[in-house]
Amino acid sequence: MADASNPFFFPSSLPSGLPPFGEIRDEHFAPAFEAGMVEQRAEIDTLVASVDAPTFENTMIPLERSGQILERVSAVFFNKCSADSTDTTAALEQEIAPRLASHADTIRLNPALYGRIRALHDTLDQLDLDDESRYLVERYYTEFTLAGANLSNEDKNRLREVNATLSTLTTRFEKNLLADTNELAVVLTDKVELDGLSAGEVSVAAEAARERGLHDSYLLTLVLPTGHPALASLTRRDVRERVMRASQARGIRGGKYDNRQLVLDIARLRAERATLLGFASHAACVTADQTARTPENVASMLESLAPAAARNARREQADLQAIVGTEGESTPVESWDWAYLTERVRSERFALDSSELRPYFEAERVLVDGIFFAAHRLYGVSFAERTDLVGYHPDVRIFEVTDEDGSPVGLYLLDLYTRDSKRGGAWMNSLISQNRLLGSPTVVVNNLNVPKPAAGERTLLSLDEVTTFFHEFGHALHGLFATVTYPKFAGTNVYRDFVEFPSQVNEMWMLWPEVVENYAVHVDTGERMPADLVAKLSEAVTFNEGFATSEYLAAALLDQAWHRISPTDQVLDVESFERAALAAVGLDNPAVPPRYASTYFAHTFSGGYDAGYYSYIWSEVLDADTVEWFTENGGLTRANGDRFRELLLGVGGSRDPLEAYRTFRGRNARIEPLLARRGLTE
Repeated sequence: MADASNPFFFPSSLPSGLPPFGEIRDEHFAPAFEAGMVEQRAEIDTLVASVDAPTFENTMIPLERSGQILERVSAVFFNKCSADSTDTTAALEQEIAPRLASHADTIRLNPALYGRIRALHDTLDQLDLDDESRYLVERYYTEFTLAGANLSNEDKNRLREVNATLSTLTTRFEKNLLADTNELAVVLTDKVELDGLSAGEVSVAAEAARERGLHDSYLLTLVLPTGHPALASLTRRDVRERVMRASQARGIRGGKYDNRQLVLDIARLRAERATLLGFASHAACVTADQTARTPENVASMLESLAPAAARNARREQADLQAIVGTEGESTPVESWDWAYLTERVRSERFALDSSELRPYFEAERVLVDGIFFAAHRLYGVSFAERTDLVGYHPDVRIFEVTDEDGSPVGLYLLDLYTRDSKRGGAWMNSLISQNRLLGSPTVVVNNLNVPKPAAGERTLLSLDEVTTFFHEFGHALHGLFATVTYPKFAGTNVYRDFVEFPSQVNEMWMLWPEVVENYAVHVDTGERMPADLVAKLSEAVTFNEGFATSEYLAAALLDQAWHRISPTDQVLDVESFERAALAAVGLDNPAVPPRYASTYFAHTFSGGYDAGYYSYIWSEVLDADTVEWFTENGGLTRANGDRFRELLLGVGGSRDPLEAYRTFRGRNARIEPLLARRGLTE
C-alpha cells in the first residue's frame, strides 16, 4: 500500500503540479524509487500478459501511462543531484544508477513487449492513427531496436551488465568532477592579486571564501569550461596562470578524484556496447537515431570547419603576440594570457572594454526587462513571481507563466547562483512536462552558476553570462510551449542534435535593439546603454571567433574521437590520445585548449551528450538560418513569435524536427549564415 507520507506517491496538488519541495526530504527518495520501479514492472507485466492481439489502445497507451511514481521522483532527484547535492543524495545516486539502468533494460529488452510494438509497426499502414500516434509507434520501435531488443538472450545479458556498469562509472565521473572542482578553487590571500577585477567581483570572491570559512581571503571558484571569466581581467600573469592550471588539473592529479581511468573505461564499454548492437562504434550507434544519421556526416561538417577556425585563431594569436612585443617582451602567448590580451585588442579595435559592460547587466533587469520582455513581445506570455511557493533551495525563485488570454502555461523556476553543492555549467530541466494523456501541466527549471554577491549587493553579469541566460531560457520556452498528447514527446524530448536549436535562437534577442534598450540600464546612474556601445557590441560579434570556434570544435572532435574507437583499440593514456586526436585535425594549439578536456568533459562522460557534443554547431546551422528569417520578416513581432511557437517549439518531439523546420522555413536550412556568423568565410 502506498505510503501517504511520501510526497512522490501521489500527484502534487500545488499550482501546475509543482513538486511539494517543502515536504520532500532526502529519506523520501529511496522508497519512492523502489515503489516506482515495482509499480512500472507490474504495469508492463500486465500489458504483456494480455492475450488480445496488439492494438494501439492496449499496447501504446498503457506503456505511455506506466511509471508515473518513478517519473515524479526521478525528475526531482536528478535535478537535486545536479543543483543541490548532499552526501545522502550523492550516495543514493551511486546506488540507484545501476538499478535504474537495469530497470530500463527490463522494459526495453522485454521480448513480449517488443513483439507487440513490432506487430503494430509492421501494420502501421492498416491502422487508423493520427500523425502523432503513428510517430509514437515508429519512435518506440526504433528506440527499442537500437537498445538491443532484437539481441540473443546471451547478448542481452551482457548488454545489461555493460549498461549497469556504465551508469555507475558516469555517476562516479560526475561526483569526482564536482569534488575536484571544489578542491581546486584558487585561494588568494592578498587583495593585490585580484587587481583588474571590479569591486563587485572582489566582493563575490570574498563572499565565496567566507562561505568556506576562509577569513581574510578571496576564492575564485572554477567554472565548468577550461577558460575562466576572471582571466579577461586579472592583471597579474602569475594569478592567471594559477587559475588556468587549476582548471586544467581537474581529474588528472591522481588520488580519489582522478577521472583518467574512468574515461578509458567508459569509452571502452560504450564501444563494446555498440558492437553488441551491431554498430562499428558508439558514435555510429548514437548518430543512427539523430538527424546527423552517421558519424561520417558529423566528421564532414566539423573537419571542414576546423582549418578555417584554426587559421583565424592563428591570426588572432599573432595580434596578441604583437601586443606582447610592443612592450619589449618575448614571452609567447599562453592559454592564460589569451582572454586578457584579447580584451586589450577588443578595446583598441572597437573601443570596447568588457568591464564597462557589467554595470549595464544587472541580473534582475536582464531577467524581467530583457528575457521576460522579449518573450512577452514574441509570444504574449507573462510572468508573475509566486513568493508563496517553495523551491528546492532558498535561492530558487518561482514564476507563474500565463498566456495572453490568462490561461496557464506552467511554472518557471530560476536557480541563478553557484554553490559548492551545484555542478558547474548551466542547464534546463523539466520537472513536469505537459501531455494530454495524463493531463500533466508544465514545470521547468533553469540552473546557472553566477557567483553570488554579498548580502545587499546587486548581481552584475558578464556578457557571456547574459548570453547563457538567454540561451537557457530558450530551452525553458521549448519546455513550456510544447503541447503534445503523449509523454514520450513532451517538452524538450527531441533529437539531441536538434535540442540546442531553440535555445540558440533565443540568444538573438539579447542584442536586438528593442530588447537591449529595455534592459541594459546602468546600475548606478540609471542611464541606458549608449547606442554607440550597443553598436560596438554588434560590430564585435565575430571578434575572437577563431578562438571560440576552435576551442568548441576541439572539444566536439575530441568527443567524436573517444566514441569512434573499437573495443579492441588499445588506448592506454588519456593525455596521449587527446594530443593525437587534436593534432589530426590541426587544433593542437596549446594557447587554444579545448573548451573541455576529457577528464572534466561532463557533457560527454556524465551529461548525456556522449558522441553528441557536435549538436551545438549542428543546431547552429538551423539557428543562424532562423535568425536570418526573423530579420527578413520584421524581427520581434507577435506574428513571427506565434509562427515559431506553433510550428517548432509547440510540437515538442511529436514530429521529425527537420520536417517541422521545413514547414516553418519553407526549405532546408542553409549553412552560409552560420559561416558568416562564425567568420569562417574567406
